Amino acid sequence: MPSYEDVLAEVLIDEGTLQARIAELAKEVSEDYRDNEALLLVCILRGGVPFLVDLSRRLTVPHMMDFMAVSSYGSGARESDGEVRVTLDLQMNVRGKDVLLVEDIVDSGNTIASVLEILQTRQPATLKVCALLDKAERREAVVPIHYRGFVIPNKFVFGYGLDLDEYYRNLPFVGVVDLEKYQPRRSPA
Repeated sequence: MPSYEDVLAEVLIDEGTLQARIAELAKEVSEDYRDNEALLLVCILRGGVPFLVDLSRRLTVPHMMDFMAVSSYGSGARESDGEVRVTLDLQMNVRGKDVLLVEDIVDSGNTIASVLEILQTRQPATLKVCALLDKAERREAVVPIHYRGFVIPNKFVFGYGLDLDEYYRNLPFVGVVDLEKYQPRRSPA
């Protein structure tokens, strides 16, 4: 895999801007849940992990965490195939809890809409979405985003949890892929 600099067209959101906005989101969430006793952060793996960790560290209210993995992308695909599959389910019961779904990016909205539908059947007290990135112009499904970090343009992005062929999730910024230089990694036959 080449260095990220070889496929980086631009830094869309730098580290300082990301962290400042996450601090603001944490303040909003903490104010809204200050009287709640059962806040559960549900992180969609794997892309949401850096955002969850940074958000959680800044929350001033007690909270629990759980994880869920879903997939709507085929191997090596850049666009969803539309079919959502739960590949790892929650360990905790959400019934009666205030659930905050923490997501790295809402794109078409189909995946997150399916997850919300699944979670709603489990009878949480409340169910809200906190998304770091909102690619609103790609939206196909109606998704209520209660806490939004940034609205971004319809560009292929990576870094800060978002992968490029499973690499570069560790970058402290969100970058745009240079599609003229990027060659998707091919799966072994």
